[in-house]
Amino acid sequence: MSQIKVAVNGALGRMGEQVVSAVVADPDLILTCASDIRADKGNISVQGYDNRVPLYPDLATLIEMHHPDVVVDFTVAGAALGSARLALKNGSHLVMGTTGLKEADLKEIGELAERYKKGAVVAPNFAIGAVIMMHMASIAARYFDNAEIIEMHHDRKADAPSGTALATADAMLEARGKPFKYPRTEKETLRGTRGGQKDGVAIHSVRLPGPVASQEVIFGTLGQTLTIRHDTFSRESYMPGVILAIKEVVKLQGLVVGLHSLLNLGENNG
Repeated sequence: MSQIKVAVNGALGRMGEQVVSAVVADPDLILTCASDIRADKGNISVQGYDNRVPLYPDLATLIEMHHPDVVVDFTVAGAALGSARLALKNGSHLVMGTTGLKEADLKEIGELAERYKKGAVVAPNFAIGAVIMMHMASIAARYFDNAEIIEMHHDRKADAPSGTALATADAMLEARGKPFKYPRTEKETLRGTRGGQKDGVAIHSVRLPGPVASQEVIFGTLGQTLTIRHDTFSRESYMPGVILAIKEVVKLQGLVVGLHSLLNLGENNG
């Protein structure tokens, strides 16, 4: 099997840099090019990698020049749909870790993938442990009436709650088939203390310098609680999931949302 030609969009970002290193380290993949809106030079330097990797300030030029098999996108929500359109319309498969996409965005990506007979994987979280945590939470959701989510991220994260927290709540609600019970507070002395809530699932977001990402789901019933927690200590934790998605997306046609199906964990979580 020949190496899969990979391009990384958003290569100078925190996640993009990790993806670049992970692709270079995998013998089944070859990093052919990269792009980032902040690019100010013609090549990207990768430690321990002798090949010159062209770096472009825009994805359109990259695709026109190199025609990669897979475009991996870790940019921002406002640019992600445009990136997906460029990749799929021009013959590249798509792996996207950019969060904040709307349902309409996902629908369009799915339609484009089908039309151009390409695969697309869009995941709110590429940490395999987080995906398994979400799967376990969806199982527990069938047996508890009350649940809350606490998610913790670094202080520079743009959105709250996280895409993973929302995806977890969605998976729990789908598995349960009805809203959770949400205890109403009679007197909230500090507004917002109870967090947000989605169909009875209270979601609390912590933003602090120091952590990368953590999430716990707490279920409660008479006389007991069940806590399912996942902690991410570095962005390296996302790379096995990204590499898995790159290798699997070239076998697909259409959109896959989340890693759960790639891990054979079922349909409604991940």
